[in-house]
Order: sequence, then C-alpha cells, then structure tokens
Amino acid sequence: MALDATASGVFPIAPTPFHPDGRLDEASLGTLIDGYLKAGSTGVTVLGIMGEAPKLEPEESIAIAKHFVKGFGKLPVIVGVSAPGFAAMRALSRTVMENGAAGVMIAPVPSLRTDDQITGYYRQAIEAIGADIPFVIQDYPLTLSVQMTPKVIRQIVQENPSCVMLKHEDWPGLEKISTLRAFQAEGSLRPISILTGNGGLFLDFEMERGADGAMTGYAFPDMLVELVKLQKAGKRDEAHDLFDAHLPLLRYEQQQGVGLAVRKYVMMKRGFLASDAQRKPGSALSAKAREEIDYMLHRLQRAVT
Repeated sequence: MALDATASGVFPIAPTPFHPDGRLDEASLGTLIDGYLKAGSTGVTVLGIMGEAPKLEPEESIAIAKHFVKGFGKLPVIVGVSAPGFAAMRALSRTVMENGAAGVMIAPVPSLRTDDQITGYYRQAIEAIGADIPFVIQDYPLTLSVQMTPKVIRQIVQENPSCVMLKHEDWPGLEKISTLRAFQAEGSLRPISILTGNGGLFLDFEMERGADGAMTGYAFPDMLVELVKLQKAGKRDEAHDLFDAHLPLLRYEQQQGVGLAVRKYVMMKRGFLASDAQRKPGSALSAKAREEIDYMLHRLQRAVT
C-alpha cells in the first residue's frame, strides 16, 4: 500500500541485525519483524540512520527491504534512501518501490545551510526519484546539522505533492509541531502526517501537540504503541505514567556514540535480535554499562508489572 498523509501509530526504525563477524543476520530479520508485529506496529522504517545504512552493500539494502515488505504484508514499509548523490537515491527508491515499499524517507545532506538550498535540494531529489513516489522529510538537525524552519517544511510540502509525512526530530521541537498544525488549521499547509523520533524522548508531549505517532527505534516498541493509544484515547495521566517508567532507559539510550549499542543490547535481551553486534566501525558497551542497563531493565519490569 502507498504511504499517504493519514499514516499514524508507530513505525519503528529497524536496526540492521548482524552476526558478530559482521555478516547480515537474516534469521534475526525474521524475529525482528515478528517482534514489531506482536508489539502492534502500524508500519516500519528500514535503512534509517540507526539502521547502519551507510555500512550496507546495495544488494543488502534491497534484500532487507524485501524481507520487511514480505513480513509486514499489507502494512506500510518506508525505506530510507538518503545518499550523497541522486543517482544512488533514484536507483534504490525505484527498486524498493517496485518490490512493494510504501514510500521512501529522504534526509537533507549536511552541507545545506540556507532555506533556498534546502528547498532546492528536495526539489531536485524528487525530480530524480520521480514525483510518483510518496516521500518523508527527515528533519533531524541534531545529527544532520540542517535547520529547517516550519516555513521551509511548509514550502517543501506545498511544492511537492508526493510529500506525505514529516519525521520530526528537532530538539527542542514541540513548538514546531504546534506551528505546523496551526498552518494546517489556517489552510496554508495541506494535511500531512507527523511522526516523531529522538528515541521517543518527547513523545508524551509530542502527541499532545498534534503528532500522529512515533517513528523511532526505542527498544520497547510495545511501549510506544501503548502510549500513542493512551494519548489518542485522552488518557493523559496513564500515558505519562507509562512514559515516566521508561524515562531512565530512554535517557540512557540517547547518549551520543553508544546509543545504538544500548538499543541493540536491550533488543538482544528482549529476543528481537540474536546478537547486539554492529558492523564496523561501531561502538561497544563496557561491562559496567551492561550492568547499568540490566539494572534499569530490572527496575522497569518492577514498575510496569
């Protein structure tokens, strides 16, 4: 199914499972898919920043996308296609769409600085991949160093009818969500889905500002699903209570440089992955860090049972 502006719920950002020797772990792709579906995910995003996409061979990227499309059935699969050049972006975009992906996600290259450069980049990217492919803007200034104002995002959306979603990862960014929804209310911005990232660290209030759900890789996708449901049902206190129980681990996962190692370790402990290995170059957890994570998991289990 093609991605559209009504998309909501939780689209986990999938890590790429590897064997300790760096080979792609296809068996863990299956357990990862099963885990996401059991958690109640409404879609999934693969080959994102936390999916170690730059470390993959082109054939591996396509194989991963195919695995998820087959495993998720009628549920939408978004594929990250960001690349330094448009030729590679076009090749991957067209291939994954031909194999059943619902849409693609495009991040700006870090060299963009002015508003005109940003809007021009997206205009050229869509010319390259084709205006028939639904796409997601990835707004992640903390990592990509590209600052997109609400007006710039509005311009990209209005100029490109194939833009159906914003992956919102600005920090602080609550006011940006409110501004975009105000644009929509006044009629200067057409409807667009907003899913949020940042590991879910602000999801409790992002939902209240008008987000449609989450697109992030926190190691408890089942919590993200439940929180979104609670907020949509108007059960504010219950949603915040659930969020508060997970906050220590959410915070720990946000450490620069070791965040993916933390996430993969927890997902291994939970049975989503057979190994917490990253393809080199990658970070590793010390014995002390693993002990700290185990302690947080123990405390979390007590809090939610």
